[in-house]
Amino acid sequence: MIPQPTDLRLGRTVRVIGVMPPRPTTVPAVLHAAARILRATGLYRGDYVQDAFDREFTTPHTQRPMSVVAALRCAVSGDPHRLTVLADRALSELALAIDEGPVWGDVFSLEAHVDRWSDAPDRTAHEAAALLDAVAVAALERAA
Repeated sequence: MIPQPTDLRLGRTVRVIGVMPPRPTTVPAVLHAAARILRATGLYRGDYVQDAFDREFTTPHTQRPMSVVAALRCAVSGDPHRLTVLADRALSELALAIDEGPVWGDVFSLEAHVDRWSDAPDRTAHEAAALLDAVAVAALERAA
């Protein structure tokens, strides 16, 4: 039995800190969620998150600046390192929208293609989030 915020039958009160939004279930929803994450945390160039091995920071990885690929993964699973099929599908959609697309179609090539674009020295989190939103809108229009 899952305790409710106020469960009188168990004789206790459970404090609710916050409500997690539902996880996205479609590629456009993942792209929009990743854009929100980048706007909130910022864009990181390099590995998935800043200080991935926790040598300098103690904040959770989900609250650190992260790469576009990590934001896609975090949007689906809540963890910027966890691989999921839905995040990979969103990554594929995004990679095909950047420049002429990747040379190869495997996940590692898709990830490298997106990272090359997002790691540009003058790239901002706002630009990355705008691209994610634009690709999400295009994906919705294609589906309609």
